[in-house]
Amino acid sequence: MPLLLPLLLAAADPQLAMNPLPVGSVVPFGAPPTSAVQVFEAELGPVETFDPKGRAVDLARDLPRVWSGVYRSFSGGAPLPVQLRLEEATPMGQMVDLRGEMQVGETTVAVQGNLNAKSDQLDLLMLCDCEVGGMESGGEISGVQGLELAGWVAPRLTNPGGRFDLRPVAQVAAPAAPSSGAPVRGLW
Repeated sequence: MPLLLPLLLAAADPQLAMNPLPVGSVVPFGAPPTSAVQVFEAELGPVETFDPKGRAVDLARDLPRVWSGVYRSFSGGAPLPVQLRLEEATPMGQMVDLRGEMQVGETTVAVQGNLNAKSDQLDLLMLCDCEVGGMESGGEISGVQGLELAGWVAPRLTNPGGRFDLRPVAQVAAPAAPSSGAPVRGLW
């Protein structure tokens, strides 16, 4: 009740509300009830702790530089072997700028694009005015899981596009020196 008394007096007498209260009448802070805190958190939503700029730096450093697989056109035909070599991966904010070259069948073309570190969305363009493996000039390689789930989006409706199935190529490490420890024995 002592907490409500200054409020009731201020509501009853507006002149009292305009005058400052003496120091002894300051009410100490009391935490709001937990239900009010929960309502406040529900209104604001969750706090995002993901750092897309930091992930872009990590992706630029750790992204495999050589990818290999096949391209399958949606209009049919034999799958074409594909090898993608990324020469540069530069972080720019939450994006990673990609530059390199892609070999489709027997043809090699330069590529340039972006990888979004927050959504793993990929946009990659072939930098040539040519048709490579049924992919016309003006189309783009678009991915929703980075380079692993990507497709070619044709520039015209008469070409249905195609799908890339790319996997990172493991870098060959130097063979390890044989150890002189005890041989491993089976349990049985």
